[in-house]
Amino acid sequence: MKGPSVREIFHYACFTLALKSFLHQPGDGRMQPEIPASSLSWGLLLGAILRLNSAHRLEWLARAADRKETGLATGFGDDALAYFTERVDPEVLRHRAAATLKLAKCNKVFEGTAFIGLAIDGTGAGRTTKQACPLCHPVKDSQGSITSHVHNLVMISVVGAGITLPFDVEPYKPGDSEYTAGKRLLKRAVSQVGPRFADYVVVDGKFASAPFLHTADRVKIPILARLKENLPELSAAVQARFGQPPPKESFQFGEDWIEVWDADDFDPWSSLNWPTVRVLRYRQHKKDGTIIQADWLTNFPIARLGTRSFFKLAKSRWEIENQGFNDGKNRFGMEHIQHHHPNSMLVNWLFLLLALMVERLYRIRYLHRGTHPIPTSMQLKDTLWLHLRPAHADTS
Repeated sequence: MKGPSVREIFHYACFTLALKSFLHQPGDGRMQPEIPASSLSWGLLLGAILRLNSAHRLEWLARAADRKETGLATGFGDDALAYFTERVDPEVLRHRAAATLKLAKCNKVFEGTAFIGLAIDGTGAGRTTKQACPLCHPVKDSQGSITSHVHNLVMISVVGAGITLPFDVEPYKPGDSEYTAGKRLLKRAVSQVGPRFADYVVVDGKFASAPFLHTADRVKIPILARLKENLPELSAAVQARFGQPPPKESFQFGEDWIEVWDADDFDPWSSLNWPTVRVLRYRQHKKDGTIIQADWLTNFPIARLGTRSFFKLAKSRWEIENQGFNDGKNRFGMEHIQHHHPNSMLVNWLFLLLALMVERLYRIRYLHRGTHPIPTSMQLKDTLWLHLRPAHADTS
C-alpha cells in the first residue's frame, strides 16, 4: 500500500466516501462563478486536514503548492472563499455529512460495536472584539461592560463506536438557548441519518429536562442524561437510596476501580411522561486517590442494557468534549473566524466537521488495514506536509 499523501486522501474522499459529486455541487449559491466550486470546497476540506486555520493560509496553499498533488483545479484568494461561504447552502453540507455516516455504517466502520451513540453538547467559539454579527453573544466583565463577543453553538457527534465523528452543529442567536438549539439539532440529525442509525443519545445535565427527554422519545432513541441539582426531587431520592448501601457491583475499568449502584424504579418528576426512571450512580477510584462520583438517568430497561454497559455508555459523552471540541478548537481551527458572517461561519464549521470525518475514517479505518498501526492525527498531518514540501519549499 502506498504511503499517505494528499493525492491519496483526495481519491479516498472522492470515491471511497463518494464525495466527488458533492465537491462539484456543494450547494453553491453564486450566480456567475469564475472559480469552480470543487476547488473551493476541496480547499476548505484540505485546509482543515492540514490545519490551516485562516483563509490567507488557504490562499497561500492554493497558489503555492503543486495543484496535481493537492487536487485543486485552480488557485483562489481569501476574498473568493468569503464570497463562496456566504452563499453555500448549509443544508447540502448537512445532508452530505449524514450520507457519509450512513455509508460508513454500511461499510462496517462500526463493526463490533454493540451500541452506536450520539452525543450532544454546547460550546462557544470564535471570540472577537470586532463589530458584532447576528450570532454574536456579548461577553461582559465584572462591571457589566461588553469586552468581546463569542458565538455559541451545539454539536452532535457519533460516540461509543470506536471512532468519534462530529457531523453537525446548530449555532443560536442571543435570546435563544443551548437547550432549544439542542432539541432542533437532535430532531434534524435523526431525520437525516435515520431513526435506526444510532442506539442511544447521551447528554449533559443541562439537557436533563422533560421537554428534551420527550424529544428523544419522539425520535425513538433511548437517552442517557447526567443527573444534577437541576432535578432536586430525583437527586434527593437517589441519595436516599444509594447513599448508605454497598454498591451493586464493582469492577476494573482500565487503571481505575469502579463501584456502581443501579435501580430502575425511581418515580418520575411531575412533568416527565415516563412510567419510571432508571438511575445509575458510579464512583470511580483513580490511582492517585481521586474519587469521581456521578449520577445518570435513562429510559433504557435493564433487560436491554446491563449495568456495566450503562456505565460505558455514560462515559462515552466525554468523546464529544475530547475528540469534538478539544480537537476542533485546539488542533483544527474551530476557534478562528475565517470570515465574520453568519452563514460563512456555519459553513466553515460544517466543512471542518466533514474534514474531521474524512481524516478519521482515512486514518483510523483505511490506513489501519492489515497489520498497519493507526497513525496519530499529528503523524498524518506531518506526513502530508512532508509529501507536499518539495512543491512549496521556502528557498528564501
